[in-house]
Amino acid sequence: MEIKKDILKIQISEATGGKQSAYKFLLDNYWNQVFGFLLKRVNDEYEAEEIAIETFSKAFDKVATYDGNYAFATWLTTIAKNIQIDRFRKKKTSPLNSTSEVSEELLKKITDGSLNAEDQLIKEQNLKELLGYIKMLKPHYQEVINLFYFQELSYQEISVTIGQPLGNVKVRLLRARKLLAEIITRAN
Repeated sequence: MEIKKDILKIQISEATGGKQSAYKFLLDNYWNQVFGFLLKRVNDEYEAEEIAIETFSKAFDKVATYDGNYAFATWLTTIAKNIQIDRFRKKKTSPLNSTSEVSEELLKKITDGSLNAEDQLIKEQNLKELLGYIKMLKPHYQEVINLFYFQELSYQEISVTIGQPLGNVKVRLLRARKLLAEIITRAN
């Protein structure tokens, strides 16, 4: 499904202004395309997911630099390709995995406190049933959900706990919420 250019332009503009719902819109509408592209390149689901998270983190950080003369999906896949190439090069030269750096500006854009539909749905669920749904998520999504909602850690504390950049934590939590909401919706 292709997004109308005027709707996309509005969402990108709102994301540039730091609007959380615009980030969610872009993530929801482009995740599968970016993830699929990466999965074909790396042939490893976990690695593709990690690079996709880093891609959206970097894209949200640099969304103000997006040139509307080019397709947004092309811009995202170019970021994804460059991150994947960088990771490949670093793996060849260093046994340590690299992580991306995220600017303080991005950290201010994605807020901790907004209560969206997924959060509301999570609050309203029976705890036992909710834990069953959470167990259906991949372990790294279970981890951020657990740390954020049950241990009530801040994004910064989660970042330190799991050893990931703050922007990656925020995108991973956005993705985990979306997947959890889909699981809950399908079950009901």
